[in-house]
Amino acid sequence: MRTTYDSATVRLYHLGDDGAAMTIMYGPLSQALHVAEQQPAEVQDGLFLATDNDVVAYLDLIEQ
Repeated sequence: MRTTYDSATVRLYHLGDDGAAMTIMYGPLSQALHVAEQQPAEVQDGLFLATDNDVVAYLDLIEQ
């Protein structure tokens, strides 16, 4: 993910096996990370965070 900040507005969504994206929330990055952390492991595997100029898989982001 490109350089961003805790209060940057992001979209947290889950990409299902069928390719459908379900938005979980729009809000600050810090809150989205907290919400993502609360999800079960099988859901976390399909979570993505999108800013106005980038998309990153949640698990890739927290591994860095």
